[in-house]
Amino acid sequence: MFKNTGHADLPLHGGTVPKWLADRMMQMGTLIVESLIDNFGKKEVLVRLSDPLWFQSLGAVMGMDWHSSGITTSVMYALKRGINARAREFGLCICGGRGKYSRRTPDELRFLADATGMDGDKLINSSKLVAKVDSTAVQDGFQLYMHNFILSSEGDWTVVQQGMNVETKTARRYHWSSENLRSFIDTPHTGVTGENEGLILNLTASDAGSTRQRILDFSKENPDRVIKEIKNVIKYDDNKIVVPQRSIVMPAHHDVRAEDVNLKRLGAVLATAYESEPKDFESLLLTPGLGPRTLQSLTLVSEVIYGTPSRFTDPARFSFAHGGKDGHPFPVPIKIFDESIRVLHESIEKSKLGYKDKSACIRRLHTTALEIEKNCEPKAEWDELLKWERSKSAEWDGRVEGKLPDYDKL
Repeated sequence: MFKNTGHADLPLHGGTVPKWLADRMMQMGTLIVESLIDNFGKKEVLVRLSDPLWFQSLGAVMGMDWHSSGITTSVMYALKRGINARAREFGLCICGGRGKYSRRTPDELRFLADATGMDGDKLINSSKLVAKVDSTAVQDGFQLYMHNFILSSEGDWTVVQQGMNVETKTARRYHWSSENLRSFIDTPHTGVTGENEGLILNLTASDAGSTRQRILDFSKENPDRVIKEIKNVIKYDDNKIVVPQRSIVMPAHHDVRAEDVNLKRLGAVLATAYESEPKDFESLLLTPGLGPRTLQSLTLVSEVIYGTPSRFTDPARFSFAHGGKDGHPFPVPIKIFDESIRVLHESIEKSKLGYKDKSACIRRLHTTALEIEKNCEPKAEWDELLKWERSKSAEWDGRVEGKLPDYDKL
């Protein structure tokens, strides 16, 4: 069984990811994946990647623009570089990509199948069918241009693909999973109700069981035959379509605004970094050069690793880990970013040797923030926080792509 687990609508942005950021995105993304595997197993990585809100938060904590279409291609490219270099160790591999690289997916899947003994025909047909559904069966005005197939050594997979609508200047990212999406850690996924603007695929409708079975039966046949079945799986409710997926629509404005962020949650992150008792994080604080600002970043990284689905409804908050390449909410603080990478890498390596103090501290950053949020009334002072972060930009080697925004006009 496989299902569409959600989508994200994003404003189209041009530009490229500079090498100084791309390399750090690869390192941070790979470390987060490694930590997920160590703590929860490789299937958990697929579950997370099939959640559009978690994916958006991951991109933000990696320093990408918090809401643009480019977050999809840049995050997947960074993960492909990092994960595939360690594919045998991780038991994960990413196929496909953007444009011409997406068309190489079948060849890459065939290569993996031949090397591992998996059913290559089944994997290739699954890849083609998922792409066919979102480009043909779902008539939503978005033309696919990116397709990534993430495969585990057990044969489980997730697909992240994206389409473009030139007229509306938006992109839509689609997420698929090879099995019923379970909740990660403890919170189940919930439904999203949207206005009826056309046919939307719903393979999880209560009356869709026979269609799901037919998809399994037809998985080795021509995908066009299955499309006819999928088009019938539409569920209406009072002139609306109920889509039991996790979905998100990102705003058009580039700057991060207070209304984009849960200020209480952000306040708890700041309180954890700047006001917690030193004894709570002795192992981390003994790391030479580690200060409260790096703890702030690591607290948000910890939440990406250990947080539950309900924590990712405001992805913009995670840009307060390492900023954004467009200068929103502030330039990427290279010194802080590098320190976060170093500490996370060190905690993982020591954990492999049986020394788990640092990894336990990183996990405790998130649990401490949760306790502060639950028992106190923290709230980030928005204007003061932005002003302080931007004032420190030069000290922390803050970088952006292109010209720095005029913050006074925001």
